[in-house]
Amino acid sequence: MIAELLFIGTELLLGQILNTNAQYLSQRLAAIGVDVYRQTVVGDNFGRVEACVSEALGRSDILITSGGLGPTADDLTREAVARALGLPLVTDSQTLHSIERFFAERSRPMTPNNAKQALLPAGGQMIPNPRGTAPGVYVEHHGKKIAMLPGPPHELVPMFEQAIVPRLTAGCQAQTIVSRVLHLCGIGESDLETRVRDLIDAQGETTIAPLASLGEVKLRLTTKADSQESALRRMAPIEEEIRRRLGRHVYGMDGETLAQATAALLIRSGFRLGLAESCTGGMLAAELTGQPGISAAFPGGVVAYADATKSALLGVPKGLLRRHGAVSAQVCGAMARGIQARLGADFGLAITGIAGPEGGTPAKPVGLVYIGLAASSPDELVIQQHRFLGDRSMVRARAVRQALVMLRESLLDRTGVTSKEPAS
Repeated sequence: MIAELLFIGTELLLGQILNTNAQYLSQRLAAIGVDVYRQTVVGDNFGRVEACVSEALGRSDILITSGGLGPTADDLTREAVARALGLPLVTDSQTLHSIERFFAERSRPMTPNNAKQALLPAGGQMIPNPRGTAPGVYVEHHGKKIAMLPGPPHELVPMFEQAIVPRLTAGCQAQTIVSRVLHLCGIGESDLETRVRDLIDAQGETTIAPLASLGEVKLRLTTKADSQESALRRMAPIEEEIRRRLGRHVYGMDGETLAQATAALLIRSGFRLGLAESCTGGMLAAELTGQPGISAAFPGGVVAYADATKSALLGVPKGLLRRHGAVSAQVCGAMARGIQARLGADFGLAITGIAGPEGGTPAKPVGLVYIGLAASSPDELVIQQHRFLGDRSMVRARAVRQALVMLRESLLDRTGVTSKEPAS
């Protein structure tokens, strides 16, 4: 079955409300084997809502709407769906009585427009709303299934679970759509796609889609089966082939973060890490200390923002700062060696840069960041120069992420690990 989701409300188009219903409904429909090909947001305009309903029903088996079921003039969903279906609106007497009782029990006057909430397209069924006054509506017409639900999530969720899921799954073989997301680092989106292009093009029972986000790329594997276990078994050979091709670029799966994967590798390795941060202001330390057990591998770090602090706490020579400036490969290396020596750590990891929006020059523009990693032997010092794009927060976030990538690569080299095994 193919479903479309229609979210109604000008407040959504204006960005005044976050549309969490879209995520929830898509996840739940996938869990019962219903494909969602389109999501649409439309404002409180009768003609546009009617047109969206007609278009959706022309290409989908199921239409689920959210919003526009209240008593005011801009609540147009019932009327628009009835017009699109060519059905008259009728009053459900039981619902009208419930609305009247609701107001009477609270000694509040019921204005005439509240009776609007008892209307539904002829042949439809009212869906009780245990957490609000606006009931939902369910209609089956010419083989199409239409569910109209209120907008507030705390009302929509229980109504969908209790009344709509059973109607959508009745008489159907239970299936589920399962997705697994592989997280990658140290590889670009174009390179990734080139390596697995033939697998993407195959589009068999398991589909593969590359995704890009801040500082990383992902691969989403999706398949449909009669159970999650069956879906994972079907997906396993393709996942194994992807891992074989991409090797150590695969750092995690689904909800696992790069900080989690790197911290776990650091703890397993038995090495100790010291951090020296300037432009990132402790962001990297916060990422690592958010991981359980990291105290065994992370004795501490220093936020050395001012030049004087770099000299006093990390031992960076003042002459080096004068000659090269705080944002330089030379100073970054001295910061990494300094924190390593102060803490007696196996690794010293340092970040210094210009996050902006001010402070840049033609020679050292905004986004210029140096990341240094010092290891145990005197000749083991690696300095990377980067030019990160974006605003201040993005530059800092990208710097933290690249530092984690750099540390992870070094740990993998030392532990001999080439890839992460797929989870069972």
